Amino acid sequence: MKVLDCTLRDGGYYNNWDFDESVVLAYLQAVANANIDYVELGLRNFPKQGFLGAFAYTTEAFLASIDLPDGPTYGVMVDAKTILTSGLDIIEAVDKLFVEQNTSKVQLVRVAAHFAEVEKSEAIVKRLKAKGYIVGLNLMQAGGKPSETIANLAKVVSTWGALDVLYFADSLGNMDSAEVDRIITALRLGWTGELGIHTHNNMGQGLSNSKYAWEHGVNWIDSTITGMGRGAGNTQTESLLATLDSLGSSSYTSKPIFDLAIRHFEPMQKVYGWGSNLLYFLGAQNDIHPTYIQNLLGDSHFGTDEVIGAIDYLSRLENSASYSNEQFHNALSFGNANKPLEGSKDLVGIASEREVLILANGPSLNRYKKDVVSYIQSNRPIVLALNVIDFPEEFIDFYCASRNSKFLSESEQYQSLSRPIILPLNRFTDEEIDTTLSSSTILNYGLEVSDEKLQVDEEYCVTPHDLTAVYSFCAASVMNPSRISLVGFDGYTPHDPRQLEMIEIFNLVKDKLPELEFRAITPSTYPISKYSLYAPY
Repeated sequence: MKVLDCTLRDGGYYNNWDFDESVVLAYLQAVANANIDYVELGLRNFPKQGFLGAFAYTTEAFLASIDLPDGPTYGVMVDAKTILTSGLDIIEAVDKLFVEQNTSKVQLVRVAAHFAEVEKSEAIVKRLKAKGYIVGLNLMQAGGKPSETIANLAKVVSTWGALDVLYFADSLGNMDSAEVDRIITALRLGWTGELGIHTHNNMGQGLSNSKYAWEHGVNWIDSTITGMGRGAGNTQTESLLATLDSLGSSSYTSKPIFDLAIRHFEPMQKVYGWGSNLLYFLGAQNDIHPTYIQNLLGDSHFGTDEVIGAIDYLSRLENSASYSNEQFHNALSFGNANKPLEGSKDLVGIASEREVLILANGPSLNRYKKDVVSYIQSNRPIVLALNVIDFPEEFIDFYCASRNSKFLSESEQYQSLSRPIILPLNRFTDEEIDTTLSSSTILNYGLEVSDEKLQVDEEYCVTPHDLTAVYSFCAASVMNPSRISLVGFDGYTPHDPRQLEMIEIFNLVKDKLPELEFRAITPSTYPISKYSLYAPY
């Protein structure tokens, strides 16, 4: 067996490859003391926008500034896409990123390639080999690919005569032992050299898949400290070594890794939150790239139920197994109906000179529910509920919904509502209207999301944030109410992004609709007028 620890490379997806110097020094000494065979220090990249730490580039100049303990063979990874899309000739691009091996501290270079990039990677592999490096090729997202396709690519790379190890990666974290066995069998039809596996732990099977692969002829095994890596992370180095200890292996020394994991990486894990959970499991089941889940979990706008709704939505998209920032943001807009921005005038003036009461699902709604009911009975406002809330429907006049993650997570509940729903039909597909909203009375008020803009018209609005709250404010203002009162708009902690976002929204509303009185009648930390639902009306 050859253990390759790639913590500083794969773990960098959580901290932008910006590791504290003390952690790096402790890590390097620990992996050397543990007799780890290979250590992948980071990526090689051309310059990118934004700040990325040293291990996103792992330049020769940076490597010259750190001491690498004797023992492991050190390596880096380069994405084939980095070379192929550089705008340079392949040989020129490789030469810009890599010096001759005999002048470098790096001895191993692994090329990560999607299946469509493999044949184009021949020149990359051959150039790196000519420079004197040990060269590996990682087949990305191997799970689910046809056996014939895998075998044919294995035959292709065999003809290059330049590859030292062929890897397959469980990029989506959804392989089981049967799938591992199938891929090994297919690879062996065309490749007789050394094989490696890179597992992800989305379904909690990273270690068992690594062990199974080793028992069936795969001799390079990837791992990271505490599993630190993209999404749910990887096979944990400490667990792998502990398993080898139990099998009687004497090649590795586990204690330095155990100490490193407990002292340095478990505290980091509490901050960044890598590791398997139900959401990564669901994402893996639905062939969704784990970075989508990682980014959803890292966005404080999305609660667990909303993430589940988003996962369901992403599972219906094409190409969700491959991650792109553009597709991520498009998916989160949840507005792919591609219909013109339009609506009706059904809302205009229907609350003329009456109070509109908007109910949100903050903790105060439940705390003061009985007294909010009394307030409604006494003051007879028109009541709007944001999305589906836990409140007696008999006291609600309209539900207000925008096609976002909240709606997706609650879509089944809309089928049982008896009150009319205010929503922007331009953001819903015909299928959603037919399956989810067909039994509902719909008041169509259009919506477009556009940065830093708030526009309120009789038939539609344009808002800077895809939040049902700001959509409801616009819809309520068209009703021409005497005032808008808010319940359940408790707010968040001062530095929570959601708090800052809502403060921006209220400031925009004050500027755009200065004549409209907004007031919270339950406790709120937002910059609006505050009254009490207990005060005499």
